[in-house]
Amino acid sequence: MDRQPISEAGYAKLREEIRVLDEERIPDVREKVAEARAEGDLKENAEYHGQRETLGMLEAKLNQLKSKLAGCVIVDKSTLPKDVITFGSRVTVKNLDDGDVEQYEFVGPGDEDYAQEVMKILTNSPLASALMGKKAGDKVEYEAPIGVLKYEVLSFEDA
Repeated sequence: MDRQPISEAGYAKLREEIRVLDEERIPDVREKVAEARAEGDLKENAEYHGQRETLGMLEAKLNQLKSKLAGCVIVDKSTLPKDVITFGSRVTVKNLDDGDVEQYEFVGPGDEDYAQEVMKILTNSPLASALMGKKAGDKVEYEAPIGVLKYEVLSFEDA
């Protein structure tokens, strides 16, 4: 498995999420499970079962975040090439099928945000993978769930 690039800020954000889960939320829920267990009959103790379910979901989230972080490597964007699209690039592309112009910023785990005008997408997404190493004027095709999409790179810059 290739290691996913991540910014210093993205790394810190994921570490903090892990810390909060590990040191605050999970211990709090474990305490609530113990309190609910102390109330007696576990078969009909909805509070106990609800807290156990919450604990399981939090522990799964913690493991997911730890796994995500383990697959990352902090990248100093200043060391990356400036003449091609790389991690951290903000890219403007034109969809060659419908003419729409779209902007994306290629980020690592913890920094993705699909609700912005300039969508921040992971560098290992199919679109970002297809555009990595390209220059303005290059055309790419990539396989999306809806079929093959074709784009032309209009411009890019460091974000």
